[in-house]
Amino acid sequence: MKMLDYSAGRLHVFFVVLLQFVVVTHSSAAINTTWEEWKMKHSKVYDNETEFSYRRAVWTKNMNLVLKHNQEAAAGKHSFTLGLNPLSDMTAEEINQKLNGFKVEEAVHLRNYTFKELHFLPVPQSVDWRTDGLVSPVRNQGSCGSCWAFSSMGALEGQMKRRTGVLVPLSPQNLIDCSTTDGNYGCRGGFISKAFSYVIRNTGVDSERFYPYEQKNGKCRYSVKGKAGSCSDFHILPHGDEKTLQAVVASVGPVAVAVNAMLSSFHLYRGGLYNVPSCNPRLINHAVLVVGYGTDAGQEYWLVKNSWGTAWGEEGFIRLAKNKNNLCGIASFAVYPTL
Repeated sequence: MKMLDYSAGRLHVFFVVLLQFVVVTHSSAAINTTWEEWKMKHSKVYDNETEFSYRRAVWTKNMNLVLKHNQEAAAGKHSFTLGLNPLSDMTAEEINQKLNGFKVEEAVHLRNYTFKELHFLPVPQSVDWRTDGLVSPVRNQGSCGSCWAFSSMGALEGQMKRRTGVLVPLSPQNLIDCSTTDGNYGCRGGFISKAFSYVIRNTGVDSERFYPYEQKNGKCRYSVKGKAGSCSDFHILPHGDEKTLQAVVASVGPVAVAVNAMLSSFHLYRGGLYNVPSCNPRLINHAVLVVGYGTDAGQEYWLVKNSWGTAWGEEGFIRLAKNKNNLCGIASFAVYPTL
């Protein structure tokens, strides 16, 4: 049997997926085959039998969750699908602890950084900065809680591209290793604003090529020889204001934001328009990058780049429902740098 796969947001394949899962849930041999193929696809190796058994049990639970959700999606109850991915052998609690490293920003620290009102041109109906070359390839933060570094560097990459005409991936590892004195905690989490504060204080940040990602804390090795980005300031948008976020994304470029990524439905997201009313906007814990917005079948969405690799979501992206009372906190803390 082929490895289970879910097309991104395409409802017409739901029934195929459903049939595949029905076979799996009624056949131990099919379950074993799917498990083995999943492990091979994602290079999963476990230290001992105890760990193996535990991960298998978690994976099975998540697989059944995917089945149930996609059955409901096929019946029209959901606008998105779930699927097995590299996180499928982890519990929601583990993912939230290890990967979601966004730290809630401190009001005192932000006093000197207020949003500067701009006069915008008419806002287009849709924007996708990927088509203009302002978005670098999706990367994978691994087991390091460095989402804050990927999000902030993604926003700065876009601004550097607009200034220089060249898109150069910047180094999250540089931030992990060197911005602790600015208040960040490396793989234990950090602040988007303090990431930019480091770049301003340091008068630059290295490129990913010069200072490659290691998924762990290390000794600061910044060198001006590898400098590929810089900024002079950053602006924080009004809390929860999706209209302003849209205007800034349209006129400025990709914007660093934080979302509530605590739910299993987010962890197992495969494709479609993510609209979960229970996704509390006050519980933001994961930094991502808004790279555009649009509509699908009359439903508005934000186009969001994650840092969990291309095997997650729609090749590493998620379409999150827009103008739904700040769903998942998409506009609760939005920041963009200026050069």
